[in-house]
Amino acid sequence: MQKTLTSLAAVAIILAGCKSMNKTTKGAIIGTAGGGAVGAVIGKVAGNTALGAVIGAAVGGATGAVIGHKMDKQAKEIESQVPGAKVDRVGEGIVVEFSDKILFATNQFTLNAAASTNLDKLATILKGYPDTDIEIQGHTDSQGADDYNMTLSEKRAASVATYLKGKGIAAGRIKTKGFGETAPVATNDTEDGRAQNRRVNFLITANEKMKADAKKEAAKP
Repeated sequence: MQKTLTSLAAVAIILAGCKSMNKTTKGAIIGTAGGGAVGAVIGKVAGNTALGAVIGAAVGGATGAVIGHKMDKQAKEIESQVPGAKVDRVGEGIVVEFSDKILFATNQFTLNAAASTNLDKLATILKGYPDTDIEIQGHTDSQGADDYNMTLSEKRAASVATYLKGKGIAAGRIKTKGFGETAPVATNDTEDGRAQNRRVNFLITANEKMKADAKKEAAKP
């Protein structure tokens, strides 16, 4: 319990400020303090499942810093080449967010014609970095029944995953999760807030090969 509380306190300090730190350095410290259980707690408290998952996947230390540098390059490519994508570098990972209207028609889980513009370019970049895992998270606003929203979020995440696999992304790299209306990032009391909550997030983290390679690189004199 003491270790968990200490870890939470350390990460809370980082998340609250430390603007002078770059994201790679911050990620190394988060990884050292965090871990899967702490990341899940932080994600739940912050209402941000993407943040929690990325922190939970972190390894920290010098190895984490090496991974962070590799993620920097990939994040810049996505930001510059994928229209409609909101890109955040978080610790040792990348969070890519699309609003639902970019990918789907209202209350639909079939990808619209415009979605291919974004997903084709994203797939091209992802194929260039095969040593990463991808988690696709679906989210909705609070309008409608809970069960309906959960199913819709799961089907939307699955539709995106199927599309990426069809573009050559290895199935073993991808997993999906639907959160329905349970993880809002804004208020559901306004249309603007509900629009922010209707989203699909891509979490890009290091796989075991990248972690092993980064550990070797970090150990070099």
